[in-house]
Amino acid sequence: MTTATVPAPSRLEAGAPRRGLAGRIVDRLGSGVVQVVMVVLGLFWLVPTLGLLVVSLRTTQVNNAEGWWTVFTKPAELTIQNYANLLGSGFTASFWNTVLITVPTTILVIGIAAMAGYAFAWMDFPGRDTAFLVVVGLLIVPIQIALIPVASLYGGAGIFGTIPGVVLFHVAFGLPFAIFLLRNFFVGIPASLLEAARMDGASEWKIFAQVVFPLGKPAIASLGIFQFLWVWNDMLIALVFADTGNQPMTKYLQSQMRQFGSNVDILSSGAFMSLVIPLVLFFAFQRYFVQGMMAGSVK
Repeated sequence: MTTATVPAPSRLEAGAPRRGLAGRIVDRLGSGVVQVVMVVLGLFWLVPTLGLLVVSLRTTQVNNAEGWWTVFTKPAELTIQNYANLLGSGFTASFWNTVLITVPTTILVIGIAAMAGYAFAWMDFPGRDTAFLVVVGLLIVPIQIALIPVASLYGGAGIFGTIPGVVLFHVAFGLPFAIFLLRNFFVGIPASLLEAARMDGASEWKIFAQVVFPLGKPAIASLGIFQFLWVWNDMLIALVFADTGNQPMTKYLQSQMRQFGSNVDILSSGAFMSLVIPLVLFFAFQRYFVQGMMAGSVK
């Protein structure tokens, strides 16, 4: 006795969606081709950065006479004199002012937001939902409307024009988004882990420090990168709340443009110096950044 073989259903009979032209093209592209295309696109986006580096390594006379791409035929024109002049100017002080503003701001925002996010996600207290809605509502408050009131408040407190004043402003306006982001990430942590820790006698602080915070590293790293870049590249807050002695790099470079107009050697070398630290930070934490961006997309 023979058994008839039942043919496998086709894609259409099985209810599979019909692939469009774009889908068929993607299917036929090998992963190697896609990777080559992505590398080419990445190199294309790095061209302006390469041009900025070359301009910063040539004299003003050479930059005014020819384009930066001529460096491939005239490598002898490269010099580090622009960076020597830059480090001998007020840029060095502005660089450290930027560090003193950005690093404490990032640490404070991450620390406060992580604790607040855990409280909103897993602690039950009166008015929790109302307080979280207030935090979400603060996301739509533009920075510009707070400049004058906060400047008046800082003047009365005696911190206007100081680095702590700039740090406090960045922390205040960085916390709503940070709390919103981390709270939504912490909610996705399995409740069984926290209940097991509570059954073992762990306090809320110990649960946060030893369970929630380590599991939240991807989201925390992503938040840290965003916050660092936002404060590092900020100029509006620096223009309003930082005086000349406490000015960060953005305000210093802007003042050089105002005073010297076409001072390309100072501007290009200073701009590239301000670009190096964020690039190093991003590449150092890119693994956590990608994990944080994809967190919550797959259950």
